[in-house]
Amino acid sequence: MTPTLVRNQPGADASAPADAGTRARDWAEIQERMLAPLYEAVYDRMEVGAATRMLSLGCGSGLAMLVAAARGAHVTGVDSDRERLALARARLLPDAGWDGAPAHSPHPARRRARLLEDGGPAPVGADGAPYNLITVFEPIGCAAGDSEGLVPALRSAVPLAVRGATVVLTGWGPPERCATAAVLQVAARLADTARPPRTEPGRWRPTLRDDLEDVAARTGLKPDGSGRVSCPFGYADVGSAVRGLLSTGLFDAAVRATDRSQVEKEVAEALHPYQREDGTVWMPNVFRYLVCVT
Repeated sequence: MTPTLVRNQPGADASAPADAGTRARDWAEIQERMLAPLYEAVYDRMEVGAATRMLSLGCGSGLAMLVAAARGAHVTGVDSDRERLALARARLLPDAGWDGAPAHSPHPARRRARLLEDGGPAPVGADGAPYNLITVFEPIGCAAGDSEGLVPALRSAVPLAVRGATVVLTGWGPPERCATAAVLQVAARLADTARPPRTEPGRWRPTLRDDLEDVAARTGLKPDGSGRVSCPFGYADVGSAVRGLLSTGLFDAAVRATDRSQVEKEVAEALHPYQREDGTVWMPNVFRYLVCVT
């Protein structure tokens, strides 16, 4: 299993202001790697390799793309978060221009990568070859309305894929199998302190059994198998854990209802049961993926 215990971040301060750039870096440096076992399990099952032309919806800062490209896949990533996308470019296309055309990068994985801003998925190659794998590695099923943007994105992407292409959706596992669910309940409780209580999209809610199947049905996809993967969240200390968790966006409604300092304080308190004697934080979690065909 890919190690997920992250090193202490230099100068980490859980009370530091989180501008867009800081938040994106927290995601890339602390939190994103927690899902590495999920990426590997999906790629093993899909036999990702040189014949794979993959479209990654919500590619974030590009770790899943980098793993697929290292296996020989041709990858295109799309994301609406410009800060995360900029970090993905630095990882995958360090010598490229803004259009994503690799200039003279010697790294084979980088020569097979392409990154686009949300709203314009395109064929991977100049020959117009369609995708045969579409992945959504941003887990759904843990926040109200977190699938609403995904459904239209999938409807736009599916026509770019070959007939019978594979689509992989991912989500949080059952709350009783996810230690992080207990910490995420802080987000819902704090969001409820607003008057009137907020029910806006992004507010935490318990994962439902058929979250992924519901997205597949609304998108016209046919389920063709599923799996569960252990993805423990491991952090060097409580401060790094707070920064990593807040970078997910799952606490945004709570921050708007109260303030960031209050959320950071209460998340840190909720993490104490998962802090070990050496100061590290370890939370076992299970994530689920659904394999579909177009």
